[in-house]
Amino acid sequence: MSVRNGAARPLLAVNNIEVIYDHVILVLRGVSLRVPEGGIVALLGANGAGKSTTLKAISGLLRTERGDVTKGAIELAGEAIHRREAGEIVRRGIVQVMEGRHVFEHLTVEENLLTGAYTRRENAAARKDLDLVYTYFPRLVERRGFRAGYISGGEQQMLAIGRALMARPKLMLLDEPSMGLAPMLVQEIFEIVSRLNREEGVSLLLAEQNATIALRFAQYGYVMESGRIVLDGDAKTISENEDIKEFYLAPPRVGGAPRPASLSTAGVRSRRATHVVDGVFRIATPQCVRPGHSLRGVVLSALVEIREVSKAFGGVQAVTRVSLDVTKGEIVSVIGPNGAGK
Repeated sequence: MSVRNGAARPLLAVNNIEVIYDHVILVLRGVSLRVPEGGIVALLGANGAGKSTTLKAISGLLRTERGDVTKGAIELAGEAIHRREAGEIVRRGIVQVMEGRHVFEHLTVEENLLTGAYTRRENAAARKDLDLVYTYFPRLVERRGFRAGYISGGEQQMLAIGRALMARPKLMLLDEPSMGLAPMLVQEIFEIVSRLNREEGVSLLLAEQNATIALRFAQYGYVMESGRIVLDGDAKTISENEDIKEFYLAPPRVGGAPRPASLSTAGVRSRRATHVVDGVFRIATPQCVRPGHSLRGVVLSALVEIREVSKAFGGVQAVTRVSLDVTKGEIVSVIGPNGAGK
């Protein structure tokens, strides 16, 4: 099944490319895709499918990892760019936001943003665009003087997107923007990205494993497996495909037997004062139970004990007086919004 994207000349055209690493390892085979001007396109697939390699081939970063486009062509507005250097591609209007954010941790938030304008020579315009970034990401205003390594993961993702916006791109490549973020924050970031598309005219190519959120905002999608495009179509067509529903849109299956009742009793977790060590993280030896003896009524020692721990980074208080135990056989969840200190 295929519903082709963009009858008119697209902003970005990837035409039947092949990518090889170290002159030996074939990673992409016959990959073709289109991003129309002003469009949002999702590139879906499991980890290792070739999504990041495709984005790096477009942005010119492939050669920094000893990779090369050996067949096919990549065109921006009809002009071949696959032989150009990454800096030149940025100047022509394509910016990639890398997987894992990759902010300059030792620089402040504002200094990070200004590095995004390094290819531009109009200082006054860059300062104006800085205000524009703060309009879209008001959280960064509060953090502008903080070192980027000390802000939360969600704020770092906002910073990475804002830094890319400082280059005034025609096309932004987002590699796994939802990775490692809380669902509410993922929704917030995708809504901001959608606004950038509508209000600033920035075209977007999203490489995502989270097909549910990607297809909610994209108009068109491609699915990759083992370095090939195996399916493409408009977002509605893709989301209604039975294979996509099974592998990417189905809720996670929870396996395993239910937890025994004897492990859910109130006596499992020990809180005796003799075990409290102020400000200390320690690993304890679990109490042994002989074969054939019941666990009911037995108090297990904690495998991990955290007592009254506080931590600051660069003068910023991250956590204050945190205490918790993890005992043998337990699954413990630490829950909280982005930036809570998890």
